[in-house]
Amino acid sequence: MRDLVSFDCYRTLVNFDLESVTDALLADRFVNAEVSPERFNHDARVMRFQAVVQEYRPYREVLRRTLQHAMLLHGLEYRESDGEALVEAVKGFQPFPEVPAALRRLQAAGYRLAIFSNSEDDLIKYSVENIGVDFDYVATAEQARAYKPLPQAFEHLMAVTERDPDRIVHAGQGWEYDILPTRRYPGMRRVWVNRYQLSRSAHFAPYDEIRDLSGLPDLLGV
Repeated sequence: MRDLVSFDCYRTLVNFDLESVTDALLADRFVNAEVSPERFNHDARVMRFQAVVQEYRPYREVLRRTLQHAMLLHGLEYRESDGEALVEAVKGFQPFPEVPAALRRLQAAGYRLAIFSNSEDDLIKYSVENIGVDFDYVATAEQARAYKPLPQAFEHLMAVTERDPDRIVHAGQGWEYDILPTRRYPGMRRVWVNRYQLSRSAHFAPYDEIRDLSGLPDLLGV
């Protein structure tokens, strides 16, 4: 019986809007250098993915370095205060409106809840506090010394929760971070929280798909 729901945090539970922070932070430099914010943010996202599948480094460093590298790619001046501003912004990101109520419905039905985040302990605590719901487990890349989508990260989740894949429902917005890699665990029920209406591939089925977290309790029959 699946009795635990694990959640990716950033963009699944919390509105992790790095793009808006970056746009505000670099607005003048974008204009002066005729840089497209959309193109810049796309390149930064790709660089963050590349960074987390390499040797482990703290998430703060990932944020700082990938911002610096994206700015180098586009010919923009990087300042140490830019990286620090990005890290500080993470602490204030708030949950999506429907998240606390959906989590409490699952708790009331007897599910144990876990956050499973590509973050570090000192940063994820702010998200947990902002969500305002008590989680039974909080697992991070810092603890695993590896980020999703790497197998070591998922193995850490199972070790921390003391559960095999067939006892876990895993819900995440990140297609490449949470849905693609969990295909290797056939017993795990996978739920794609497709907030941004991205395209999908049946090749990586079976997985369920919901628009936001309000649909998860109904999907699980609670």
